[in-house]
Amino acid sequence: MKYRVALEETEEGFSVHVPGLPGCWSQGATQEEALANIREAIQEYLAVRDELLDGCETREIDVPV
Repeated sequence: MKYRVALEETEEGFSVHVPGLPGCWSQGATQEEALANIREAIQEYLAVRDELLDGCETREIDVPV
């Protein structure tokens, strides 16, 4: 699965977040470190989301873009 991320250079290195996953942020000293960190943050975010949905009836819908 692919997610679009926003990477910004800061005084401390790089900040990165996922616009499609509210609150999913990370950072790193280099671009490579920031991207590795956001991969882990996305995995953790999705795991928590799945836990919150456990026991709920869910459906998938198509949304035209």
